[in-house]
Amino acid sequence: MDEIEKIISRYDEAYVADSLRSLDDINRFTGTFVKDVAEIYDCITRMRNIERNPTGFDLEDAPILGLLTRMWKLLKEIVTYYEKDNAEIINVLERPLIEAAITAEYLLISDSSVIEDYRKCSYKDRLRILRELKEGSRFFETKAGKRLLKSVQEKMDLEDFTEDDFKVQKKNRWKLQGKTFFDIFKEITDEELYKYTYGIMSESIHGSWNESMDWCLQKNEDATFTVYPFYHEADVRYISPTLRFCNESYRLWLKRIDCEDENMTNVLDWIERVNNRIFMIFDQKYDGPNG
Repeated sequence: MDEIEKIISRYDEAYVADSLRSLDDINRFTGTFVKDVAEIYDCITRMRNIERNPTGFDLEDAPILGLLTRMWKLLKEIVTYYEKDNAEIINVLERPLIEAAITAEYLLISDSSVIEDYRKCSYKDRLRILRELKEGSRFFETKAGKRLLKSVQEKMDLEDFTEDDFKVQKKNRWKLQGKTFFDIFKEITDEELYKYTYGIMSESIHGSWNESMDWCLQKNEDATFTVYPFYHEADVRYISPTLRFCNESYRLWLKRIDCEDENMTNVLDWIERVNNRIFMIFDQKYDGPNG
């Protein structure tokens, strides 16, 4: 795609080398680079082999495409907060990005039965809505209730599902293939990364005490706490490692939809090389707190 070629053309070796000289340069360059990577991912989700998919993607492909789209949307938001120097909000956004990336890759290496299971697992709360309707909940007499019910019924009709089609999912407690996310994570990547990324990021979602100490409080000399009303600054460590989870899903997607070619392979290889280079040089130069 012309859009991708236009992005890549800006990154000659002289520009990259000059942008990695100091920590300030590296942090600034990383924001620009990741913003461009998100645009490349966006472009990939708009690619289509018209012989394979003349109009769009069916229920075998669409769940994966949805996750890939979610990934670049979240990545664009992460870049926005990176440019605002707001590490705290980045920490909130990265967890769903990693979850989408791992799940997408898992679906891409699985067969159609797993993709159907993934779709069915998403109906857990929607089936509860249908049960509450039968139980006479007055919520469904309201405009909001009617809109919600219509949405659920339209989706069920689209997939030709009935309320009796979810016995396996109920047995597996609505977990994909009966697996925890950790089970899926370690099938896709190094399980040791789980606790340092997705695991510890859960604190940003659940409001843990350690999360509050890290981001929202300052400790006084007498062991009391007062509010920390500012946002912590962001640097490469808040964005570059997360990017490592993303690339493979887009690579597998291009192969799946028959859009893989040497040019796109080189583009994704280039993303990995530059991202690794950024992190290694940053790590060599960084000498701040907890360095």
